[in-house]
Amino acid sequence: MPAKVVEILSAEEIRRTMTRLASQVVERSRDLSQLVILGIYTRGAFLAELLARQIEVLEGVNVPVGALDITFYRDDLDQIGVRTPAKTEIPFDLTGKIVLLVDDVIYKGRTVRAALNAVNDYGRPAAIWLAVLVDRGHRELPIHPDFIGKQLPTAKEEQVKVYLQDFDGRDAVELIGN
Repeated sequence: MPAKVVEILSAEEIRRTMTRLASQVVERSRDLSQLVILGIYTRGAFLAELLARQIEVLEGVNVPVGALDITFYRDDLDQIGVRTPAKTEIPFDLTGKIVLLVDDVIYKGRTVRAALNAVNDYGRPAAIWLAVLVDRGHRELPIHPDFIGKQLPTAKEEQVKVYLQDFDGRDAVELIGN
């Protein structure tokens, strides 16, 4: 029996969600000159770029963006399989900055835990905030995003798949289940 696929967010809904997230980040930031954005590879890096562009549209401020590979910081490589590491790109100092980590989906919290460890190897930020496009629950670690695009209660056996134009050729979020 083929898996059941339900579209959760369309391309237009993703665009609106990213605009809302950018507005929330701007509202919470007292000084955008202290904000830097780090996307977690792969799709988090693309979302970080989208967020930075939207902040620039809203406020006229160019927020620095980098990308973080967390492969070697993971504690569950045996469960997620072999991955080819990407290149971490952080062209700015994190020390004293507000770092906005961006990821596509938060599930158990292990990716974010690894990202937090990685960030600390690159500097000592004043604060680290977390923005996710989709929060599907089922946390194994006490990690909660500061900014959530879509809260999506799921069953553990279901999957949430994010598609982004720059990487997948289309924008959508789908729930895949039986």
